[in-house]
Amino acid sequence: MTFVKITEQPSHYNDLEKKSVLELLTEINAEDQKVAIAVQKAIPEIERLVTGTVERMRRGGRLFYLGAGTSGRLGVLDASEIPPTFGMPNSYVIGLIAGGDNALRNPVEAAEDNMEKGWEDLMEHKINEDDVLVGIAASGTTPYVIGALRRAREKGILTAAISCNPDSPVAAEAEIKIEPIVGPEYVTGSTRMKSGTAQKLVLNMITTSTMIKLGRVKGNRMVNMQLTNQKLVDRGTRMIVDELSLNYEQAKNLLMIHGSVKKAIDSYRNGQ
Repeated sequence: MTFVKITEQPSHYNDLEKKSVLELLTEINAEDQKVAIAVQKAIPEIERLVTGTVERMRRGGRLFYLGAGTSGRLGVLDASEIPPTFGMPNSYVIGLIAGGDNALRNPVEAAEDNMEKGWEDLMEHKINEDDVLVGIAASGTTPYVIGALRRAREKGILTAAISCNPDSPVAAEAEIKIEPIVGPEYVTGSTRMKSGTAQKLVLNMITTSTMIKLGRVKGNRMVNMQLTNQKLVDRGTRMIVDELSLNYEQAKNLLMIHGSVKKAIDSYRNGQ
C-alpha cells in the first residue's frame, strides 16, 4: 500500500494572494479549529505514553524528544519549559533536534536525512531502557527520527511517535503511535501550521500530565516553579498568601528564604 502524506495534499483554499486579510485570518482560524478535535482522538495513545513515562521517571528515567525542523524545535521548546514551570532539573526532559542547537534558528542542510545520527545523539546522553523516546515528525518520514526509534525499540526503550499522517514509516518504528490527523495545511505542505499546532498540544499534554502525576503541581498550582523573574515571585507569593493566610510581605519573605512555594509552605507548616 502506498503511503500518502495528507500533510502534503493540496490546500482546500486557493488564490490566497487575492484574498483580503480578514478572509485569510478567518480561513486559517477555521482550519485551526480542526486541530483540537484531531488531538482528542489520540488521547488513548497519549494516555499510554504518559502512564509509561510516569512509571519510568519514578525510577529515575528520562523523557527524550527527538525531531527535525519545526518538529524538533517544538520538542526542544517543551523540554526547555519544564525546569522553570515545574522546578525539575533540565536532565529529566531532553529535546534533541537534527543539526544540533544551531538548527533552532537556522536550517541545517540534510541534517534530517541521516538515519544513524538520531541514535548517535541519544547515545551522547547514554539513553537506556529506563528512559522514554518520543519521535516527532509531522510528515512521518524523517530518517533522523526513524533510525533513532528503530534502534531505541531494539534496545527495549519505550518509544512513541507523533505524526500527522496515518500509518507513517515513523509510526511503524514506535510502540505507541500518536496520530492527530489534521488534514491538508492552509498553505499546501506548510506543516508549521496545523501540524505544528497539533504537536504542540500533544507535547503540552504529555509533560503537564506527567509532571502532575509526579507531584510537581498542588491543587492547580505550579508550586515548584523557579523564581526567575518578578512576575513569578509575585505569583508564588500570592499562592502562599492563599494557602497560609499570611500577609503579602510575610509570604514573600518566606518564599525568598525557601526558594519555592512548596518548600515555603511545607517549612511553615512544620514550624521551621
